[in-house]
Amino acid sequence: MYITLFIAIAIISFGVQWRFKSKFKKYSELAISSGLSGAEVAQRMLQDHGIYDVEIISVDGPLTDHYNPENKTVNLSPDVYHGRSIAAAAVAAHECGHAVQHAKAYAWLQFRSSMVPMVNVASNLVQWTLMIGFFLFVFSKITIILAIGVGALAILTFFSFVTLPVEFDASRRALAWLQTNRGIMQTSIENDQAKDALWWAAMTYVVAALASLATLVYYAMMLFGRRD
Repeated sequence: MYITLFIAIAIISFGVQWRFKSKFKKYSELAISSGLSGAEVAQRMLQDHGIYDVEIISVDGPLTDHYNPENKTVNLSPDVYHGRSIAAAAVAAHECGHAVQHAKAYAWLQFRSSMVPMVNVASNLVQWTLMIGFFLFVFSKITIILAIGVGALAILTFFSFVTLPVEFDASRRALAWLQTNRGIMQTSIENDQAKDALWWAAMTYVVAALASLATLVYYAMMLFGRRD
C-alpha cells in the first residue's frame, strides 16, 4: 500500500511540476497591458505598503525568485525582473507578498524563519543518516543512525508544512493588491491568469510536503518495526 501511495504521489508531483512550468511558460508569453516589468511591479507594491528598506535585485537562473528576510531583498530571476508579462507581474507581486509579511510580522513567516538554522542542520544530516542508517538497520539491526535520520526528516517535513500557509498568504496578498491596482493588470482576465499561475506554483509546495510526509512515514514504520 505504501509503494502504491508513494508512486501516486510521485506521479502527481511530476504532473504538477509539468503543469506549473507549462503555465509559467504560457503566461510569460502574454504581455501585461500596463507594460510594467516585474521589477517595476515589485517596486510599486512595496511602495504602496510603505516598505522602503527592501531592495529588489536580479539573480541568475530560471525560477529562482525568492524573498530573503535576512538582508531584506526581493530576488527575481531575469525573466521576472525584466519581463513584462502576466507571469512576471504575478511572481514579482508574490515575492513582495513575503516582504509585506515580514514588515507586518506575520506569525507563520516568523515561525518559519526561526526554524531555518535547525532545518539547515537537518538537511545536512538527512543526506547521509538515512542511507547509512538503512543499511545498518537491515544488516545489523542498529537503529541509532536511522533514528537520527528519521528525526532530521521529521524536522524537514514539518518545515515543508509550515511553508504552506506562508506561500498561500503571500499569493493572497499579491492577488489582492493586483486586483485593487487597475494600473497594473487592467482587465479581469489578466487577474484570473495571475491567480492561475500562482495557484499552480502553490501546488508544487503542497505535493512536496506530501512527498516528504510519505517518505517520513516509510522510514518511521521501518524504524518502529511496522514494516515487513
